[in-house]
Amino acid sequence: QVQLVESGGGLVQAGDSLRLSCAASGGTFSRYTMAWFRQAPGKDRDSVAAISGSGRTTAYADSVKGRFTISRDNAKNTVYLQMNSLRPEDTAVYYCAADLWIDASRFKGAKFDYWGQGTQVTVSS
Repeated sequence: QVQLVESGGGLVQAGDSLRLSCAASGGTFSRYTMAWFRQAPGKDRDSVAAISGSGRTTAYADSVKGRFTISRDNAKNTVYLQMNSLRPEDTAVYYCAADLWIDASRFKGAKFDYWGQGTQVTVSS
């Protein structure tokens, strides 16, 4: 079992930056593909970004490409999401997810095995 705990959410203004963190425990972190998803009120959950176990492969949703960067520190069992140039439409609960078998390049819409509780990001205009 893998436990995931997100942190770093908050209320910011449009154009600001925010960095989310997700601390993992209970597994061999470097073996897991890690991803970020988000869900806005009344909407389906959206894929945001993913990173392979080694960190060599990353993938992004078109809506965040060029603004968000996913990274990981396997020594700290932590994955990050650096969010720049935030927009009001980025407002959502952001979830961290982990899976042993999903390829990071195919993460969109994939069903990850392990999920965190989520952290709220609110971007005001």
